[in-house]
Amino acid sequence: MHKRLLMFMIVVLIAITVGFATLAQDVDTPTPAPSKTPAPPSPTSVATDTPTLVASTETPSSNNLRRYLQSDLQILVGNVQRPNGIVWFNDNLYAACNGDFTLYEIDSVTGSTITFSSGVRDINTLWIEELDNGFNIWLPDFDTNQLLRADHLRGLPTVVINENLDGPWGIAYLDDSNFLITNALSNNIVLANRDGTSNIIMDGLRYPTGIVVDSNKAYVANRGSARRAIEWFDVTALDPETISDELTRPLVSGLQNVSNLVLADDGYLYFTYALAERGVVGRVNPDACRDGGCTNEEVEIVILTDGRTAPLAGLTISDDMRLFVHTVYDSEIFWVQLYD
Repeated sequence: MHKRLLMFMIVVLIAITVGFATLAQDVDTPTPAPSKTPAPPSPTSVATDTPTLVASTETPSSNNLRRYLQSDLQILVGNVQRPNGIVWFNDNLYAACNGDFTLYEIDSVTGSTITFSSGVRDINTLWIEELDNGFNIWLPDFDTNQLLRADHLRGLPTVVINENLDGPWGIAYLDDSNFLITNALSNNIVLANRDGTSNIIMDGLRYPTGIVVDSNKAYVANRGSARRAIEWFDVTALDPETISDELTRPLVSGLQNVSNLVLADDGYLYFTYALAERGVVGRVNPDACRDGGCTNEEVEIVILTDGRTAPLAGLTISDDMRLFVHTVYDSEIFWVQLYD
């Protein structure tokens, strides 16, 4: 009797176990609650706040320009302690170092570097003019408030102007007698004559830095104002006897820390600026921006560097469209071929 009862209970227990197992297979498993720590996105879908490269509708070259990243840049040289301003001329770079107050000549192909001159302290922009028997280098010195001139003989620079300059940054050739020089610390522009005279002709800027002149138009960067990042004015309207503060018109707005400007042979205006901690080289077609101005969304990004490279400082472009640039604190000078 007891054995029959025990066998009956075992059969019932097995039946109940099988029934629960079958029932469990028919019930949906609940979805686990999402983790409070989001999983990192996949490398192919990483979100970024990098602006989109805007394609130009008027390209002066049949070749395509693409955006370059830090990994695309090549190091030409890294033996100039703290290069500041640089300029390309006759296949050489001339770089002013504010670390050892020296002007260097660098082969723009091999990187071979020699000391060209000393006696410069803080040069952000250099302008070179070719002569029949050599060349001159014009150097606005931010630290000493002087306009210096060096030449191909490699001697010490001579002082040309030491009045009306207050943090001189940019220099642009105006005509056979005059230059335009930006005073970053006084927010104005000086008309500087080769004979050593100077006078302020424009006021009311916002820490003006780079400046270039193209025929009767001048472009000037305002490092101290994103709203007035790059402006332009008609140089024929300048009056040497009058200080004007109403001549500038907007060219590009919405850029931070615009420094140096270069008008390249492809017709584009190139400039260095900052995007948070990233150094950027951008460009616009100035003809398309003079009528009402362009916004930062219309700027073509040419070079977007990695973090902690802002601000970019020296900028120059060779006749064969090699772009050279460096940051203000590091020794490396980078280059990239703009058009393939």
